[in-house]
Amino acid sequence: MPKNPEPNYLKAWREYRRLTQAKLAEAIGTTGAVISLLEAGERRLSDKWLRKIAPVLGTRPGHLLEIDPSDVSTDILDIWAAIPEDRRDQARDVLKAFRVKEEPQGEIGEEKVVRLAKTPPSGKAPPPRRGAKAD
Repeated sequence: MPKNPEPNYLKAWREYRRLTQAKLAEAIGTTGAVISLLEAGERRLSDKWLRKIAPVLGTRPGHLLEIDPSDVSTDILDIWAAIPEDRRDQARDVLKAFRVKEEPQGEIGEEKVVRLAKTPPSGKAPPPRRGAKAD
C-alpha cells in the first residue's frame, strides 16, 4: 500500500447506491480488484475513472472525491440524481433563490436600523411620517 493513499469517497458512494464492487466493475467494464484498489486509494482515481464511475453511482465526478453521501440528506441526493443533466442548471438556480442573503455586519445604515426597530411583528413597515422621506 502506498505511504499516502489518495483519499476518496468511492466506497461510500458505492455502498450508498447498494452496489457490490463486482456490480460496479461490470457496469464500467473493469474488475472488482480494480475497484478495490481505487477505493483504497492504492490506484489513482483519475479523471477517466471519475467520469466512468460517477454516472453509474448517480453523482458528479467531484463528489466522489469531496462529498461523503452519508453527510448529505439522502432525499436531496436522490432528487438531484433524478434530474436530467440538461435541467440541472435550472434546478440549481431555483435552489439558489431559496438562500437567505445576509447583510455584511457593520453595513446597516442608521435609517434602516430605525425602520427595523419600528417594524411590527406583521412584517409590514409602518406608514411614513408626514414630511419624512419615503424609502
